[in-house]
Amino acid sequence: MKQSNLKYSCLIAVLYFGMNVNAQTARKDTTAKEQKIEEVVLIGYGAQKKENVTGSIGMVSAKDLADKPNANPISSIQGRLAGVNITNTGTPGGSPRVDIRGVGSLTGKTVFIVDGMITDDISFLNPQDIESMSVLKDPSSLAIFGAQAANGAVIIKTKTGKGKPVFSVNSYLGIKKVTNIPKMVNSDQYVELYNEKIKNDVPNPQPSDFISRSNFPADTNWYNEIFRTSIINSNDFSATGSIGKLNYYGSVGYLQDEGNLAAGHGINSGSGFNRFNTKLNLSYKITDNITIGDNFSFSKMRTDVAQNPLLDAYNAPPIFSVMNPATGDYQFFNGYSIPNPRAKLDLYRSQVRQERLLNNIWGELKFLKDFTFRISYSSDRYNPSQYEYTPTMGYVPPANQVKSTLITRNFRNSNYVWDNTINWKKKFGNHNFDILAGFSRTRTTLSQDYWSARNVNYDGTNGSLNIANGTDLVHVEGVDRDDAVVSGVFQDQQRIESFFGRINYDYKGKYLVNASIRRDASSQISVDRSKTFPAISAGWVISKEDFMSEQNVFNLLKLRASYGELGNPTVLRKFNSNTTIIGGGAYFGNTGYPAQTITEFINPNIGWETTTGKDVGLEMALLNNKLKIDAAYYDKDSKDVVYSIVQGTVSGASNWNSFYTNAYSFNNRGFEVSVNYNTKLSENVTFGIYGNFTSLKNEITSVYGGSYLETGASLFGNSIVRLQSGQPVGSYYGYQVAGVFQTDAEAAASGQPGAKAGWFKFADQDGNGTIDSRDKTFLGSPIPKGTYGFGVNFNVYDFDIAVDFQGVFGNKIYNYNREQRFGNETWDLDMYNNRWHGAGTSNTNAMITTNQSIILPNSFYVEDGSYIRLRNVQIGYNLPKTFAKALSITKLRLYVSAQNPWTSFKYHGFSPEITNTDRVQMGIDNNIYPISAIYTFGMNLTF
Repeated sequence: MKQSNLKYSCLIAVLYFGMNVNAQTARKDTTAKEQKIEEVVLIGYGAQKKENVTGSIGMVSAKDLADKPNANPISSIQGRLAGVNITNTGTPGGSPRVDIRGVGSLTGKTVFIVDGMITDDISFLNPQDIESMSVLKDPSSLAIFGAQAANGAVIIKTKTGKGKPVFSVNSYLGIKKVTNIPKMVNSDQYVELYNEKIKNDVPNPQPSDFISRSNFPADTNWYNEIFRTSIINSNDFSATGSIGKLNYYGSVGYLQDEGNLAAGHGINSGSGFNRFNTKLNLSYKITDNITIGDNFSFSKMRTDVAQNPLLDAYNAPPIFSVMNPATGDYQFFNGYSIPNPRAKLDLYRSQVRQERLLNNIWGELKFLKDFTFRISYSSDRYNPSQYEYTPTMGYVPPANQVKSTLITRNFRNSNYVWDNTINWKKKFGNHNFDILAGFSRTRTTLSQDYWSARNVNYDGTNGSLNIANGTDLVHVEGVDRDDAVVSGVFQDQQRIESFFGRINYDYKGKYLVNASIRRDASSQISVDRSKTFPAISAGWVISKEDFMSEQNVFNLLKLRASYGELGNPTVLRKFNSNTTIIGGGAYFGNTGYPAQTITEFINPNIGWETTTGKDVGLEMALLNNKLKIDAAYYDKDSKDVVYSIVQGTVSGASNWNSFYTNAYSFNNRGFEVSVNYNTKLSENVTFGIYGNFTSLKNEITSVYGGSYLETGASLFGNSIVRLQSGQPVGSYYGYQVAGVFQTDAEAAASGQPGAKAGWFKFADQDGNGTIDSRDKTFLGSPIPKGTYGFGVNFNVYDFDIAVDFQGVFGNKIYNYNREQRFGNETWDLDMYNNRWHGAGTSNTNAMITTNQSIILPNSFYVEDGSYIRLRNVQIGYNLPKTFAKALSITKLRLYVSAQNPWTSFKYHGFSPEITNTDRVQMGIDNNIYPISAIYTFGMNLTF
């Protein structure tokens, strides 16, 4: 950047949110003087100098998001911020799960405020368009958003323009490869284990009960059949600058991710994701006091939704071929209740197409010198359409064949946010006031149009997938959420109206106070619809005290503390009971009269979920701001959390196992610390290192009914998860394995019903000599006790190198894939190598059997979920400025990168990163799409 432009750059520090930027300014006749631009942080409905912030806010700059091969921007900051646990999904275009300082709600999501628009999904957003993020972590920072932010909030500011035109091209091409694929037995090993199972399970086996390799010549690796190495490609172009009083930023981009599920063998469309997006941000200064603007974003996305065959590939015996050699059709596993994974992948076709338009129109009026009025109207419209096509499975026996089915769903979503704020900033001597008052109205409307038909013939084109070409048509338009006409089809409208205010005060910049209050009224609540959410925080900048003036250690030393309250109304609620008319249901004498019976229990008096939190923090900057440390202790309570619970079947209601009510309360508390060090080693060499660590203790504090509730996944009626006071959310519950019975005599003396040699030996927890359900115990939690991230970066002349690591520890995964055994599923290689097959052969793995007593929920299926991952490594080269100038360009950077190239873990699965959105089942691995390693080559060009 030319020195003449730098004095203007210093005036627009807002363009450098979250960055510590040093610039050079020089008068015409003086020596260059270094000048520091103050760090500015996005807060709710405004911005604030970081030095004056009293809440806990994590900052992310555009640099942290750049050049990462992720469709969703949030994926790129995994491991970068303390207190923010991001769990990625391997599904192309999929949204990661974000947990800020533990579990906020069991069903809600973190919200994103993108240029004033509130949404819980930013898969439409191009990371290259983002200028900065502020992750609000403590309730005092979040309380200004009230009912919207119970699960945390991320404020995103997209790029704006100013000055001379600048054009940028960013592009990368990469390959994706699934790593850490579980090793399964081959056909010889499968036959050995199958026949061993027959000996273990069948009292008097006959020769016909056993199988032979001579009858099954195939040796198929089903993972090789369904996976492929794929391509990911991204290309973006942007222009920024000014034309008179008009500032502009515009961009177009295209992302293509082919996905790692092999496509093209049949009619399937694989698991690819394509996104075209365009962005236009404009601001126009009508007068010195009036500015208007528009932030426009349009995206068009296509997601291919393959029917996930991963669990089938895990279970499918290797003794079968993909295709039947005799018929040339897909092989049917005769006598096995397992579908052919390749056939399942090939013959099912589903696709989601979506156009999404977000527009934020705003105006700002400055009056009476110290007042600013701002009005903002944001609209978000997206109408996804989806089809699901299943052809007639011609390769199965005629008795099992069904007609082809086509289902289409057309969704209609329309949201708006209308904000009005008035801001007063005034300085009286050493007293600084920043007072905000506002009104906000939010409405979310959604509905669905459902069609289904039979006998639709697919000829390879989407045009042939026409409902009108089928038979047995069913059509359901959006119905009230309470009407279960067709599962998953409903319409709904949610509204929130809010009044809020905030006071920021500081004295000499060293005594800081922030107080806010918000009152929300929600249409989701039938009683006590309005609730007030207060918050207060304070800070003391100790380094500005007179007694610190002579010290040379601290550039900044700040102590802060906060308290805040939040609420969550955006969970499933039902207000009307469903009833059924029964002809002759009530009798008087011998005459029957029509009557009604309740088919679904509902609780119309569900109240607000509430979150209260406390936070104490310490911020330090040392060594001329080279070293920065931020440490905090947090304590957060979530109360009256809404979730479905099990009611006894005696109720007779259809929702006996999903009765929604205010079911639980729980607490999250822990410490977090972030350390950043950046220095200039020489004129051409800079070095930086960062690290962060967060501890977390989650504990249920109350349960509906005062006892415990079992919910989530189950096998043969045995629930895996129990929610009980004193335990973390999602804790697994079952038998503790104390080894394996080596002899029948040992098993007979154990008090474990039906046990024999080779079975798991369950611990007698109550010591009564009998093994029964009273001996079940808690087996671990899916919630990590700690998360961390660290990395280093170098700039050496024209080269730059950055390496990032990330990990978690203290959490457990329930390997539901391994436990689900109903008959003749295959086994992984670990089971083959470590199984019990005679006295003394194993004391860890049971014998090969399908006996349900072996697969009761127990500690064998609970595995360590800890891991450390090399998240990113990138090496870049910048074309020297003299060469760039000769080519009439400002910058050309080439780079290579690797994302997720290495992960160390002990779990017997693809990855310990499990992405169930339901927090209760967050650690249960059941057909989870794997994380891929991505290797890219890219370019950044500016001219």
